Amino acid sequence: MRALPLLSLLLGSSLTVQALAANSSPEASEWLNKLARAEQQQSYQGSFVYERNGSFSSHDIWHRVQDGKVSERLLQLDGSAQEIVRVNGKVQCVSGNLVTSVSAPPDNAARVLDPLKLMSWYDLSVSGESRVAGRDAVVVSLTPRDQHRYAFELHLDRRTGLPLRSLMLNDKGQLLERFQMTRLDTDTVPTDADLGAGAACRPVDKIAPGTSEGVAGWRSDWLPPGFELVNSSVRRDPERKSTVSSLMYDDGLARFSVFLEPIGNESGIDTRAQLGPTVAVSRRLTTPKGKVMVTVVGEIPLGTAERVALSMRAQDAQARQ
Repeated sequence: MRALPLLSLLLGSSLTVQALAANSSPEASEWLNKLARAEQQQSYQGSFVYERNGSFSSHDIWHRVQDGKVSERLLQLDGSAQEIVRVNGKVQCVSGNLVTSVSAPPDNAARVLDPLKLMSWYDLSVSGESRVAGRDAVVVSLTPRDQHRYAFELHLDRRTGLPLRSLMLNDKGQLLERFQMTRLDTDTVPTDADLGAGAACRPVDKIAPGTSEGVAGWRSDWLPPGFELVNSSVRRDPERKSTVSSLMYDDGLARFSVFLEPIGNESGIDTRAQLGPTVAVSRRLTTPKGKVMVTVVGEIPLGTAERVALSMRAQDAQARQ
């Protein structure tokens, strides 16, 4: 479960708009401000559905703001039981399949949205009104300015600014991912029992900070405009007895990660796959450090991910040129 892709990003952000891009609407920026304030001021509970690649799942959510602390719990209601608990944007524990797929970055910091940067790569506009979960909503569209990122459509609760629906669309307008509230209660504050983790919810493993060699060991000759390195780390895989370097890039809204692992002469297979908005591209490269398998995973188009994978270089090789 990749729960609340846009909710977990935009809520938990400190957002103040001081300037507007030429093609962005002041009204849209005001709604994004209202969305950001809702995270720090509005407690709520409810249910939502999540759709990706034609697959649906339903979830309950509890969100409480109390004494400057934002606590949140999400629970999947169908399929395998999966749960996640966060405090101030930091993952505390997970259950189900998430146990092996979620880890916390070294600083375990909440994600912060930079609206000025966002407006450099997306046009923001108010594109209409709707009604979701019995509540009136305002529709805010985020349209990318190039082919290297996806479009978003946000339906924000007119009364609170909370997201009632978010859609992620490709360049043909096809739906890649949908989050939609089916019930929202903003009058009942979640209790400690509501926010309490289940017995199967396990603490998230913290990744040790990357070494200086890991941070400086790899670079990309090409990145989509606006994407910057926001985190890097090195971890040792005891089963394969190898070291895996990872780098995370961000444009203020979308993210992707690059993983680099040494391989033998006959190891590794080039692959490319897409599940909803998430792509995974693996390519074998020969570098001064030997043969490596480069894997790019994230919410960017396949062609963009492949170009990033083929652009990875050993940092020390550049220094010798």
